Amino acid sequence: MRILREEGAGRLRGVLHCFTGGPSLARAGLDLGFYISLSGIITFPKAAELRETVRSVPLDRVLIETDSPFLAPVPYRGKRNEPAHVARVAEALAELHGVSAGEVCRRAAANFHALFRP
Repeated sequence: MRILREEGAGRLRGVLHCFTGGPSLARAGLDLGFYISLSGIITFPKAAELRETVRSVPLDRVLIETDSPFLAPVPYRGKRNEPAHVARVAEALAELHGVSAGEVCRRAAANFHALFRP
C-alpha cells in the first residue's frame, strides 16, 4: 500500500483481487479509490473475520468474482469453481449488507463498468 500511495496517489484505479485482508487493508485500498473484489471465501465457515470486514465495505466499491477454477463457495467448496457459482458470493454479500442479491448484482455490475471504463 505504501508503494501504491507513493507512486500513484490520485491517478490509480484498481482492484484488491480476491480480498482476504482485514479492516485496515480494506480501508487503505478504499482510500486509494480501489475496489474490493470478493470470492467464495466469504462463504467459508472459518472466514468470520473476513465477513466482518466486508460489512464495512460500501457496496459502491465491491466487485464479486469466482476466481475460477479455485475457491468455490459453500456448498460447492472442494469442487471446481465455475462462473455460475458467483451467485452464491452475491447472496452471501447481500446477507452481510442486508439487501437483496439482485441489488448486489446491480451494484457490482455498475462498479465493474465504472472501474473498467475506457
